[in-house]
Amino acid sequence: MKAHIVTLPGDGVGPEVTAAAVAVLKAVAAHYEHDFSFDEQLIGGIAIDATGEALPAASLGACQAADAVLLGAVGGPKWSDPNAPVRPEQGLLALRAALGVYANLRPLQVHPSLANLSPLKNDRLKHVDVLFVRELTGGAYFGAKTRTADTATDECKYTVAEIERVVRRAFELARERRQHLTSVDKANVLETSRLWRSTVQRLAADYPDVTVEHQLVDSMAMLLLTRPNRYDVVVTENLFGDILTDEAAALAGSLGLLPSASLGDGKTGLYEPIHGSAPDIAGQGIANPIGAVLSVALLLRHSLGLDAEAIAVEAAVEKVLRHGPRSRDIGGNAGTEEVRDAVLAAIEEHADSAAAFFCGARACG
Repeated sequence: MKAHIVTLPGDGVGPEVTAAAVAVLKAVAAHYEHDFSFDEQLIGGIAIDATGEALPAASLGACQAADAVLLGAVGGPKWSDPNAPVRPEQGLLALRAALGVYANLRPLQVHPSLANLSPLKNDRLKHVDVLFVRELTGGAYFGAKTRTADTATDECKYTVAEIERVVRRAFELARERRQHLTSVDKANVLETSRLWRSTVQRLAADYPDVTVEHQLVDSMAMLLLTRPNRYDVVVTENLFGDILTDEAAALAGSLGLLPSASLGDGKTGLYEPIHGSAPDIAGQGIANPIGAVLSVALLLRHSLGLDAEAIAVEAAVEKVLRHGPRSRDIGGNAGTEEVRDAVLAAIEEHADSAAAFFCGARACG
């Protein structure tokens, strides 16, 4: 198939991990006979330096015309002044809103060989397989804001329609997994959470095959660390989702391992590792590219409909995590390129094995 992918390397380690992810996409295209084209654009701090805008019009237009968008990271100390009129994060928020990607999927699995890296006891990490679905284009991050010399406000606002669309996506994903949905809110205090909970309760009637439970966000923060293997799909609002998924990353052993997919109603999605720009290690060639590579697998599956290719990437990552080499954040000493090359070799081996099996079954000439 043909697909046009826009890359937004961004700041810090973003260009390094994005380069590794693009290499994986090119390898997939070569082995599976696809035609992927790439267009690199600016976002974040580097875009501010070049154009004065965190999301230049050229970048936005390219993303809106793409089949998928692959992002590295934005931000860093150079642009961290809270009083600056333009900040890198504004570019990311604007892109999410413009693309209409309201559902942020963050899968979390604990690889057995990396369980010792987690601060939790190993017995609590067995069979952890959680899919977080975070509402991405509403809530406090997008509400009206005010600031005076001694006060500040951030409006948290949700409509029924905004809640319905992301909760339905979560229900549908739960149906494909273990049929259990946990909705997280703060309905004992916040009016937006009361609307959230009542909407989830109403929609549950349309999904009688899915078991639904409700958790308050503060107790959920504790339960994620004490009983993480009891959860299947977890859906929540924007701010709570941001905090809980970063907390949950500690279960996996490193932020550098986890991918994300931001999806709307169409096929175009925004894919990025959940880690930040890590300016302390930027330019050293030691960033873990696995989160970006697994984001490629999500891109292949959700935007391009290439499930077999996505499985090949995930199998390659699994092999590298099991046998090495590993980056420094997960107990190894390999650099970004060494990990990338190991993943590429594993993809080639997977593709060759699949081709051999196919020919054996069909008597290729």
